[in-house]
Formats: sequence, structure tokens, C-alpha cells
Amino acid sequence: MNPTLQALFERAGIAFDGFNAQMLPEGRTYRDLIGIAQDGSLMAMDAAFPLVTTGNSGIPAMLSTYLDPKMIEVLVAPMKAADAAGGEVKKGDWTTRTAMFPVIESTGEVTSYGDYNNSGSSGANFQFPQRQSYHYQTITQWGERELADAGLAKVDWAARLNIASALALNKYQNKTYLFGVAGLQNYGMLNDPSLSADVVPNTKAATGTAWILPSGQINATNLEILQDVQKLFFTMQARLNGLIDVDTPMTMIMSPQSSVGLTVANGTVTTVTAWDLIHKAFPNLVLKTVPEYATGAGQKLQLVVDEIEGQRTWDCAFTEKMRAHPIILELSAFKQKKSAGTWGTILFRPIGVGSMLGI
Repeated sequence: MNPTLQALFERAGIAFDGFNAQMLPEGRTYRDLIGIAQDGSLMAMDAAFPLVTTGNSGIPAMLSTYLDPKMIEVLVAPMKAADAAGGEVKKGDWTTRTAMFPVIESTGEVTSYGDYNNSGSSGANFQFPQRQSYHYQTITQWGERELADAGLAKVDWAARLNIASALALNKYQNKTYLFGVAGLQNYGMLNDPSLSADVVPNTKAATGTAWILPSGQINATNLEILQDVQKLFFTMQARLNGLIDVDTPMTMIMSPQSSVGLTVANGTVTTVTAWDLIHKAFPNLVLKTVPEYATGAGQKLQLVVDEIEGQRTWDCAFTEKMRAHPIILELSAFKQKKSAGTWGTILFRPIGVGSMLGI
């Protein structure tokens, strides 16, 4: 290369790693630069040509893989039993096995008055219904290397295990609020033995009793849906003998699928939905949805009087919502137990709950 031109390139920071015929040093040929001697033998350039390593098409795939730092959690059904019942309350603690709920009833009779007549009497009768608590647990454990491995993927493994344990306890607690615990005096809002028998919905003009068919097809009119709710309320009002009326605060509980029926708008006024009709008839009625009300026997509907003469109709109750026991240190691992306790749903006034199956 021209010495002057080469000096200018070096000053400007320009380097030619390649070559061409015009830039060959004086006395050198192309054969010299590719490693072939004049006599045809190979020079010591075996790393460049021919290949000693296996040919490949690129870099390891992991080097071009993006790992999103945001964790996408798998969905679980919402736990809405306590919300439908109006909340949950603590009764006792983890040492409490049995709860008693005193029930007292006034008694009395009268007779005709007479100055010397001693007949007629008044008194009271009481009893103590019981419920049994159920305590349950779950265990989380994690190892030091396990933590380190998860850390490579930017996963806080110990924290995720704690979240999973809290979810497991809450899911079971929600289940007991609905179904209680078999083998104990511990019942749920769907299977308490003191609940009144289910009312059968009216037969619809289309077919059957359902508001919506399993296919999603609307099967009832807005008026037919209103009439089902009216029928259920009428049976409750007859049992309560005037203690409630249409203005009484109540909660209507059904599955999310059944609640779609409340959007049905048909008839002469197409903008009036079934819910519009129901809410106008029962202005203090509140709607709650619970996934488990879609039962194997059909869609369930419950109408609950929130309270009667100051006494709540039912409560979802627990002994301990969650008790975190000590973390146990092992040789290269950790372990922790978490526990909780439940009473299921305590039904104080069974007469204040009406059920309908098959909507």
C-alpha cells in the first residue's frame, strides 16, 4: 500500500483487515497470504483453513431468549362465599373445639280473669345447639439450592410458596363455608340440615325450568324470571308469618351463569330486564354471585333475609384465619407449617333462608 495513504488511514483510525490485489506487499502473492507455500504445501494456518471445529449456524438459543420479569399467575375461581354471606367472623381460637349458641323461646298461656283464679302462666324454654370446629394445615419447604436455582430465573421462590400456602388455606376455608366438614357438626350454606326444602321453579313457556340452557341459550322471559323470585319469596314470607315484606333488606345468591338470566329483556318493552323488574319489586335486594351455586343437580338460587329483629341470619365463621408456625431450619433447607380453623357457616335463623334448585 502507498505509505502516505497508509499513514493517513492510521491517523484517521481506519484499518483494513482484508486485502485485495492492489494492496499486496511488494514481492508477495495471493497464494502467500492464504497460507499456501510456493511448493504447494500448507503453512501453519490450520485454525483458519481448513476447519478443525464442527461447523455451526449460530450462537446458543438461550442467548437470544428474552425472559419477561412479570409473573403470569394461573387463574383460580374466586372465593366469594363469605362475601355472599355478608362477611366472616372469628369465634374462639385454635384451642376451641366446640361452640354453643343459646336459643331461648318465650312461652305462656292466659285464662279468663278472676279475683281468686290462679290459672295461666308464662315462662321460657332454652336449648344450646352446638357446632364443632375443624382445624387444618399445609406445609411449605424450600432448599438453599432450590432458592438459588429459582433466583436464576428471577423468581422469589420462598415468597411464591408463602402465597401458595395462603391460597390453599383460603380455598379450603371458602369450601367449608359452602359445604361444611363431613363427619362433624360443621355445615355450609348449601347443605345445613336445618335449611328448608328447595322450591321448584315454574315451568317455562320454552321448556323445562331453567333460565338459561347449558348451551347458553336464553330459556325464560324477564317476567318468568321475576315470577320464580316472587314464588321463592312467597314461601319464605309464609314461614316467617309477617316478619318480612318486600322492603326488607335481602341478599339473592346465584351462580355467575344464572346471573346472565337477569339481563334478559323481552316482551312489549324490550329495554326492561329481569333485574329491573326484580329490583323494582324488591328495592332493598342485593345480588351476589358464587361459582359453586352451579351444582351438579342444577343451578341454585338462595334468597336470604340479612337480619330479623337485629339478629343476623347466618355468619361464615373461623377460629383462626391463618396461624404461621415457626420456620424450622434444617441442614440446607427450611420448612414451615401454616394452619387455620373453621366453623363452616353458622345458621342462626334457618327460616330466613329460602332455596330454589333448577333455575
